[in-house]
Amino acid sequence: MRGLVFHQKLQFQTDLPLPPRPHGEARIRVIQAGICSTDLQLMKGYMGFEGVLGHEFVGIVDEAPDAALIGKRVVGEINAACRACETCTNGHPTHCPHRTTLGIQGRDGAFADFLALPVENLFVVPDSISDDQAVFIEPLAAACEIPQLVSIKPTDRVVVIGDGKLGILCAQVLVLSGCAVTLLGRHSDHDAWLTHMGIRITSHLTDISQGADMIVEATGSPEGLSTAMKLIRPRGTLVLKSTYHGNVSVNMTNFVIQEISLIGSRCGPFPPAIRLLETRHIRVDPLIHARYSLLDGVLAMEKADQSGIRKVMLQMT
Repeated sequence: MRGLVFHQKLQFQTDLPLPPRPHGEARIRVIQAGICSTDLQLMKGYMGFEGVLGHEFVGIVDEAPDAALIGKRVVGEINAACRACETCTNGHPTHCPHRTTLGIQGRDGAFADFLALPVENLFVVPDSISDDQAVFIEPLAAACEIPQLVSIKPTDRVVVIGDGKLGILCAQVLVLSGCAVTLLGRHSDHDAWLTHMGIRITSHLTDISQGADMIVEATGSPEGLSTAMKLIRPRGTLVLKSTYHGNVSVNMTNFVIQEISLIGSRCGPFPPAIRLLETRHIRVDPLIHARYSLLDGVLAMEKADQSGIRKVMLQMT
């Protein structure tokens, strides 16, 4: 099969073997995949991953132990857990110490003609959701994780730092709680559509009053942390969505003095993400900036790494 493979450098290959299908797993023919900021971080050394990149996808089940799944259009939770260890049996399979993660750790990903995932990771995509929308289900699920981790009141003032793909999805999810949401980024002139959803947008730190109840840091840059600490109130909550390659120098003293709660947030639940897209509470179409064929995947990754570019789609056909 064809695939976009990272081994010290990124290459398009046409001679890759089909992914193995262990017991309980399905093989999926990928229709479309999205390039994520994590994919770009992996190419800079994050996690030390080598193999087929990609974890945001929609595809058709080609082979499965359950014949009823074959031919279904699906998306997939990216963490393949053992389901037997103490962490899994306590209800935290995404933190399984034995897990593999699609296109990130120990498992080839979605930038290829086929991928494999456990059947229990798969979710059938309703007909009312387009392929474009379906690719966003995984990052939208990550945004939906925030209200599962943090109690958000309608009276809260929330600032999302970073107006990339994930930051905009987080802002859209959070404003549904009724709280006041401000999105701080670099491209507010492009995002007037968000104001119609009740989200305030700005590119200027001075436009935002200090004392936010909650900050979501989604810049992908260590500078986002220092910005967050300028805006958060004492005993406020900082939700960290960014992942960084390498070590980040952080002065933790202010976290202690101001008694800031720091919460890491990674993957999230797929069912609410699917419902939000079905009910049209979330818009993703303005986030798509470019489309490339898998054959031009190297160019697609270069495009995705440019400043101001949001979602770049890879079409497999």
